[in-house]
Amino acid sequence: MAQQVAHAAQTIDWFMEGAFGPDGFDMDFEAHDRKVRDVATLAEARAWFGKSVESATQTIDVKSEEEWGQALPVGPVMGGASRAAIFGAITDHTAHHRGALTVYAGLQGKTPPMPYVDPPPSTVEG
Repeated sequence: MAQQVAHAAQTIDWFMEGAFGPDGFDMDFEAHDRKVRDVATLAEARAWFGKSVESATQTIDVKSEEEWGQALPVGPVMGGASRAAIFGAITDHTAHHRGALTVYAGLQGKTPPMPYVDPPPSTVEG
């Protein structure tokens, strides 16, 4: 489970770097996988995820609408789409892994908390 959360965090970083970094999207997926596999605890993964969300939020806040409207680098990852296209990609990817984690929790006999409450529960019951 920790590696699933770490992968979701890493992907947020990857999209932000791909949209605004000097080299575009880093396609060395073996290196990405090694970094995720180094995450051993859920606490470590959650910390990474929190840091990724905070960093992305800061970038979102400082970039102008004009910057978000500029094209992503030419290439296999949404090449030519506006930078703002990463919002949907990040949302879809994170939701996909949240769903996977829900299935994993269920297989362990745990009942995942409802994510649509205010404030959200911080732990899985079971």
